[in-house]
Amino acid sequence: MTHREILEALSGLLLAMFVAMLSSTVVSNALPRIVTDLEGSQSGYTWVVVATLLTMTATTPIWGKLADLFSKKLLVQAALVIFAIGSLIAGLAPNMEVLIGARAFQGLGVGGLTALVQVVIASMVSPRERGRYAGYIGAVFATATVSGPLLGGLIVDSPLGWRGCFYVGIPVALLAFVVLQLKLHLPVVKREVKIDYAGATLIVAGVSILLVWVSLAGDQFAWASGTTAAMLVAAVAVIALAIYVEGRVASEPVVPLRLFRDRTTSLATLASVMIGVAMFGSTVYLSQYFQMSRGMTPTHAGLMSICMVGGLLVSSIVSGRIITNTGLWKRWLVGGSVLVVVGFALLANIDAKTSLVQVGLFMAVLGVGMGATMQNLVLAVQNNAKAADLGAASSVVAFFRSIGGTIGVSALGALLAHQVADSMASGLRELGVDPSAGGGKGSIPDLSQLPPEIRGLYETSFGDATGHLFLVSVPFALVALLCVLFIKEVPLRTTTGDEPETVAPEATDELARR
Repeated sequence: MTHREILEALSGLLLAMFVAMLSSTVVSNALPRIVTDLEGSQSGYTWVVVATLLTMTATTPIWGKLADLFSKKLLVQAALVIFAIGSLIAGLAPNMEVLIGARAFQGLGVGGLTALVQVVIASMVSPRERGRYAGYIGAVFATATVSGPLLGGLIVDSPLGWRGCFYVGIPVALLAFVVLQLKLHLPVVKREVKIDYAGATLIVAGVSILLVWVSLAGDQFAWASGTTAAMLVAAVAVIALAIYVEGRVASEPVVPLRLFRDRTTSLATLASVMIGVAMFGSTVYLSQYFQMSRGMTPTHAGLMSICMVGGLLVSSIVSGRIITNTGLWKRWLVGGSVLVVVGFALLANIDAKTSLVQVGLFMAVLGVGMGATMQNLVLAVQNNAKAADLGAASSVVAFFRSIGGTIGVSALGALLAHQVADSMASGLRELGVDPSAGGGKGSIPDLSQLPPEIRGLYETSFGDATGHLFLVSVPFALVALLCVLFIKEVPLRTTTGDEPETVAPEATDELARR
């Protein structure tokens, strides 16, 4: 494919990626209104988010494996159709039960788009040339992250109401479908197809049990309880059986265990889990920090995210361009991982009174580190994978990063609620006020209705607790850095398949000097 043909096809893929990312960010500011209108509970609020994460995470490796067996173009289009149907049902939902079910169905499509877009790009562009297109991916990530909360706030206050937040992605999905149909032309490898139904079922079941436990523990039941023990035993047993089936029984496993014989794949996967726990688990609460601790509106909180996303965008573009020119990538992966650790360490010092300029600078440092880390972890794995395993290898990284992110969001969210509740109870007792005046554990008060003293106490408690989340995230980022340090740098391939190739002379000379 020529550069122009790649850009034309890439436009459809980026539209698909945009709609997948937008599906979560655009709904974030609408959730309180949704739960109120549908007479839902705090548990329902949680499950509107978790339902999508569950199906997205559990099916990511399955989509990746299907990409190694069927037409990648057809699979992306199928994921877009599933997403559109789920969005339509969610927008028409008469109650919380239907909405949660629709979000779970929507997550099937999001999981497909998350896994397949990276796979298709890898099929079109060699690892050596992929860096020049990384900036476009970063731009889409930045646009969806920044515009989602802003667009969601505007839609909720418009005549469409919160239901419009689900409808807004449907036209984009249809446009992506048409562009891909017209512009994406990939050869389909004809070979015998064997679907590993047993492995797929066991993986989905095991991951779902684990994520349901993480999502509900600390709220519906205690972390240390009989329910926790039962769910952990069940999850471990099902996952162990899945590993046995994938390694010994299945001829076409969904997650080929042979991939983990490669040191780069194993280390990149572990690093992705740690990055997922640290990144999603802490940064997802930054918007809430700006609203609950700094008194910002949802729109202003969304604007503050530009600091981090802007750093990510610049870093992604610059590192991608230089990697394409030199063929050397590990230095950027190590440097990005170091900045992620530094960014978390800096953000661990924020509280309710930290200068917003400082907070913005700390977020920018973290964004620059993420931009040089996330895409290059996928690149390192794709560069080592055989053409037949490209889909599975790419989706494995995304799969484990999603697992880490879901665990991080749930576990650190429980930690945040616990710390805020304890701090509020202690502060209220010092003021001579009944602690029950601050609401139950995990409740989110309307700050405008609180007396000035109690509001100030809540803002301080929430600010301190947010800083603690980043402190807890630092060890996970350090583990990711250690994994990256032990990854062996291999010159980037200049082909998209397994055929013989040449590598950049400057990259070979540099590696030889080492």
